Amino acid sequence: MPIRASVAGASAGQTSGRVPMSAIIADDEPLASDELRFLLEEAGDVEVVGVASNGLEALDLIERLDPALAFLDIQMPGLDGLGVVRRLRENQIDPPHIVFSTAFDQFAVEAFRLEAMDYILKPVDRDRLAATLARARRILADRLTEPPPAPATKPAFTKLLVRAGNRNLVIGPEELVYATIANGVITLVAANAEGQSNFRTIEELQAALDPEVFWRAHRSYLVNVNRIREVIPWFKSTYQLRMDDKKSSEIPVSRLQSRRLREMLNL
Repeated sequence: MPIRASVAGASAGQTSGRVPMSAIIADDEPLASDELRFLLEEAGDVEVVGVASNGLEALDLIERLDPALAFLDIQMPGLDGLGVVRRLRENQIDPPHIVFSTAFDQFAVEAFRLEAMDYILKPVDRDRLAATLARARRILADRLTEPPPAPATKPAFTKLLVRAGNRNLVIGPEELVYATIANGVITLVAANAEGQSNFRTIEELQAALDPEVFWRAHRSYLVNVNRIREVIPWFKSTYQLRMDDKKSSEIPVSRLQSRRLREMLNL
């Protein structure tokens, strides 16, 4: 199915001192989508990086752009807003902070059961939206100031299994260039091997590896910092990492982690 989601241009400047927030909007009503986009960009520190007209497009935007916030309509063709969150979890993908924006109040209980950050009724009230954004700012600011996890005395695993076809290959963690997850399946990419992992989630794999070496550059990627060949400036003040594998794979860095990358490398 062709993807019709559009990538937004730069927002109208950021308010000094605030944590910049990227957001996507998914709504099948263009007028409602345009109004919400106007109100978000009016806040000054919100950048709408993508707009979708249905849930399937929203899934694509979330996986590709890794936004901090996702404003989802409840009722959309193909896949509704609640279904987007369920599908992300089925695929072992951490959702962004979810705000449901809908004309119907009967779905609120289910929305909060799915751990939505907020539930806003249409037409969106400017003051109500401001309260939601204030809460999002606090949450994101707390994430940026979280202390790093205490370094492990030694990695829990000294070897990793890579399933490649009918072969079960064994590699050392230092050989792992990066890992990625798609549709609930983790792929391990090493210098001389590539295949599936028996870990169920990126979080489980990350916990088994040295935290000083393996970095979560994106919700779908875990990279070996010693195997980064090049840092490539990308759009919207983000970066891509060219890795030291046979394909010279390019790994996206999320907006939040791009900020941390700049701090680490003094970019």
